[in-house]
Amino acid sequence: MLSGESIWIFVMLWVTPSLSARESQPSEYDYVSFQPEMRRQYQSGRFYSRPAQCVDIPQDLALCHGVGYNKMVLPNLLDHETMVEVKYQASSWVPLLSKNCHPGTQVFLCSLFAPVCLDRPIYPCRWLCEAVRDGCEPVMQYFGFPWPEMLRCDQYPREDVCIAGTSPNATQAPRPRTETEICPQCDSEIKADTMYEHMCASEFALKVTVREVKKEGGDRKLVLRKKKALKRGPIHKKDWGDLVLYLKNGANCPCHQLEQLNGQFLVLGRKVKTQYILTAIHKWDKTNREFNRFMRKVKKSKCPKPHSVFM
Repeated sequence: MLSGESIWIFVMLWVTPSLSARESQPSEYDYVSFQPEMRRQYQSGRFYSRPAQCVDIPQDLALCHGVGYNKMVLPNLLDHETMVEVKYQASSWVPLLSKNCHPGTQVFLCSLFAPVCLDRPIYPCRWLCEAVRDGCEPVMQYFGFPWPEMLRCDQYPREDVCIAGTSPNATQAPRPRTETEICPQCDSEIKADTMYEHMCASEFALKVTVREVKKEGGDRKLVLRKKKALKRGPIHKKDWGDLVLYLKNGANCPCHQLEQLNGQFLVLGRKVKTQYILTAIHKWDKTNREFNRFMRKVKKSKCPKPHSVFM
């Protein structure tokens, strides 16, 4: 992941033409207010209920806090008008950062979710989008996510003024996964804050015991014995009794948590069409300090709710 200094160097490198009229060299945090003409530029062709403004990136915007600058434009470049909406929509991307599928992932996503405060909107470079997409889409497929239409790369500029993040010549093709690599769903560190962010980004969270694991096509299927919902989400009542979870593309990659089925597990997931897809699995380990911190946080805190976006 790039340092804040590196990100700013690349932003300045590609947006310097738009800033050349300034009398003095700008510092990283100069762009803290918007003049009326700036509002018009940001809102050209768009219809917002609120004027554009430069605001602090809050600490609980986990996707972009610490990205390398501390203020962002609202509404953002994905047409999210409120910080509540930004945080909710950005939360589903937080688990992807921990997979390290491309070094420019955070820069690319935050250039859209939390764009840096400048005198006009600056979009990510098309080649950055393509590099992140090519590196991360194979990982996303393990979690039942396609590359979304809203991030279609051909809508971004090829050159000129754009957010780079890395040098085009430094962009490398994604390395193919091998059968000896751990399934991404099983490669999750036990850190309380990370687990909580992942839980909030998931549609359901369950405490389960597993009766058996079967292979079905390229997937692995978990047949559950017992389950208790921490967050039930979209699981239908008719499916609850014989609930089955799918480890997408997990038939041949190692998952150490499932080598021994004794004990209990914390599983996170989402529904894709008619299947309940497992996106993370942890041993239910009360002797682990971080796991206990996670459970205390679950009891004390509430994840953002979808309906709060429209409040």
